[in-house]
Amino acid sequence: MKAPNVLQVSVSQQHWAKPLGRLLQSTLAHIATAADEGSDIILFPEANLTGYDFSHLITLDQSQILNALAEVQEAARGHRIWVICGTVQRRKSHEKLLNLAHVVGADGNIVHEYAKIQMAGADEQRYCRPGNKLSLFQVKGFPATIVICRDGRHPEIYRLPVMAGARILFQPACSTESIEAVYWKRAAGRATQPAGPNSFIYHCCANTVGQDYRGRQSSAGGSFIKHPTGLSLAEADPYSEMVITARLDMAAADGRYALASAEHPEFLRPYYQQIIREIQARKDDVPE
Repeated sequence: MKAPNVLQVSVSQQHWAKPLGRLLQSTLAHIATAADEGSDIILFPEANLTGYDFSHLITLDQSQILNALAEVQEAARGHRIWVICGTVQRRKSHEKLLNLAHVVGADGNIVHEYAKIQMAGADEQRYCRPGNKLSLFQVKGFPATIVICRDGRHPEIYRLPVMAGARILFQPACSTESIEAVYWKRAAGRATQPAGPNSFIYHCCANTVGQDYRGRQSSAGGSFIKHPTGLSLAEADPYSEMVITARLDMAAADGRYALASAEHPEFLRPYYQQIIREIQARKDDVPE
């Protein structure tokens, strides 16, 4: 039985270049696994429903994507678990796509959406456009934020929401590179850096594994759940699809480093206060 201040989080690690039906199947299976573990929420990798191989995802019909998302919502409702999943899709008939994270409540309703801000590789820059808000929402009363993959290299995208109250960072990722570059990322331990040491919050990262359809790019795996100190509570291996789980004592995350930045130097304080007001005003906007 969990204490009131504990949030149990599961993180899914999945292949990034499979047909939508296969991705949906593994997503539903991982939701069931997390629910069986007693988790409150499960985080999935970037674009886990559509995949991140643009040669494939741009051929998907919008109805296929929405139907898959609806199945995830139904699974969340059936298992009474929160889900953060991802799609790349078109909104408002816009020429370019949005890379989206969808927060699905335990009742099956989408309660928050965030669109990736910093585009990564050439395909994403060609086909996608950036979002225009920072993420701030609550999971079972605990304030949280989301960044998607490359966004994490721009720490202001999550440190500013920490100033506004967030105490846990969810980071869906698809850390794809040439096979050689992925090897060196693993060796250097720099595919994704923990947010705790610069903010003092929990950091959950769901990354992908496997190669693209052409066998030219690979993903680094190594999904993790990290304590505000930056130490790991759970880690996945570099190659396998799996689910990892940890119980988070949310009282341990106080955002102290980000809050200190908001106070000093004093001449910046009113600007941070204005930014916090803007984040809170936009947090429920739906990316379009």
